[in-house]
Amino acid sequence: MKVKKRMNRANWLICLVFFVLICAPVWALNPKPRTYVGSDACQDCHETEYKNFQTYAKKAHSYESIKRMKKGLEEADFCKCFECHTTGYKKPGGFRSELETPHLKNAGCEVCHGPGSLHVETGEPKDIKGSLTAKDCEECHCAERVKAFDYKPLIYGGAH
Repeated sequence: MKVKKRMNRANWLICLVFFVLICAPVWALNPKPRTYVGSDACQDCHETEYKNFQTYAKKAHSYESIKRMKKGLEEADFCKCFECHTTGYKKPGGFRSELETPHLKNAGCEVCHGPGSLHVETGEPKDIKGSLTAKDCEECHCAERVKAFDYKPLIYGGAH
């Protein structure tokens, strides 16, 4: 004979307290990862910036510049170019290849502003990096690369 035990209020309260004290903080520490969505996802809300970026920013078409150079590069050197000429290379949800992730093949909005999935979902300014500084640009536009490729870093790159 099976005995069915009903959960009384005290047991239910203990389970609730356990959840709030133990499980909820773990979820808060491990929020849903932000992923890359590509610059086209920015277009509807940021129409002017998107249009300016596509028209004036060289990085909006950056994959083509490394594609032209591929012939003279070893595969490892070519892939090293992806770090600055694509969006999110070697990062979760970032560029993998021209065939797998064509929407991330150029250096888009998220290179500077960070992965946009949460911002696209919520529309909240706090869910994307809005205020940029020269330090944000230095990940790619570092002294070594500036000297090697003879270019000057532009803080706004034609987008804003």
